[in-house]
Amino acid sequence: MKVIISVLGKDTVGILAKASGVCADCNANILEVAQNVLGDVFAMTMIADIDKLSVSFDELSDRLNAMAEEMGLSVRVMHEDIFNSMHRI
Repeated sequence: MKVIISVLGKDTVGILAKASGVCADCNANILEVAQNVLGDVFAMTMIADIDKLSVSFDELSDRLNAMAEEMGLSVRVMHEDIFNSMHRI
């Protein structure tokens, strides 16, 4: 099972490091990362494998949301199948 993690907000040092740290702490294996900075806006999408997650999906999501709130960012965590269903025409 994979999840899509999207992060958006004002660019600052350490966003990728903190988000990947949360994933590592929860044993979510990051497979792909894409990020852009447009002006001072940071946008990142990560795909992570959660087959060996050491916490529940909800706990991973809560931890990423807490990290985002602490940094003034917005984060969204979705199962890959839900993400794909939302973007299917």
